[in-house]
Amino acid sequence: MKRLPTKSQNFLRKPSLVKTLAGHSNLKKTDTVYDIGAGSGIISSVLAERCSRVIAVEHDARMITTLRDNVAKFDNVEVVVGDALTFALPDNEYKVFANIPFHLSSPIVRRLTETTNPPSAIYLIVQKQFAQKLLIGDYSFTGLLGAFIAPLFEVRIRYKLDRTDFWPHPAVDTVFIELLRRKSPLLPSTDMPRYRAFVEQCFSRQKYFATLGVGDVKPSEMTAEQWLKLFKAKGLKQSK
Repeated sequence: MKRLPTKSQNFLRKPSLVKTLAGHSNLKKTDTVYDIGAGSGIISSVLAERCSRVIAVEHDARMITTLRDNVAKFDNVEVVVGDALTFALPDNEYKVFANIPFHLSSPIVRRLTETTNPPSAIYLIVQKQFAQKLLIGDYSFTGLLGAFIAPLFEVRIRYKLDRTDFWPHPAVDTVFIELLRRKSPLLPSTDMPRYRAFVEQCFSRQKYFATLGVGDVKPSEMTAEQWLKLFKAKGLKQSK
């Protein structure tokens, strides 16, 4: 399948690699899993043998027939024609395992983590630089999105991929990341909109952030614990 540059598509070459990645996940036989940007079905086919139900979501019209043909032998795979940012998310428990378009990494992660019923686990292949910005408190630059999701999800890099694992070869390094929903959220869901607004204000207004008594630390250097403490001391009071 020819790559569309506008969709930042990089296709995995081998089912054996998908099996390796699945081995670095917590997927179970009883799970319902969404494969977002399913493409030709290489991930969905592996997940079908590992999970109870697989929802293969694909938007590229060129892919649909091939996808349906490749997963036709699996009774537990459902093909959904839909956009990654607008397809209907379920009300029941589910997980996500996908090789998403790199240019949609941020909006997809935001959608999955900010929905009223987020997945219990999210496994994505993304650019290494994007993944590192989600790792809060590991002595590296943390982006706004990393701070956003910290109260609800724990993030870690599970596997580093080679550029030759894809066709065409991407021009950037890629990794397989895990976002696990915390069993006990660090903030109640009712506080999350105010928390995100507060964090966004801190990132966008450096002078304002400097008045909050955090010393020389920058927003990108804050740990999850520091954000929660600051929000409870300053953000909650300001939003009331």
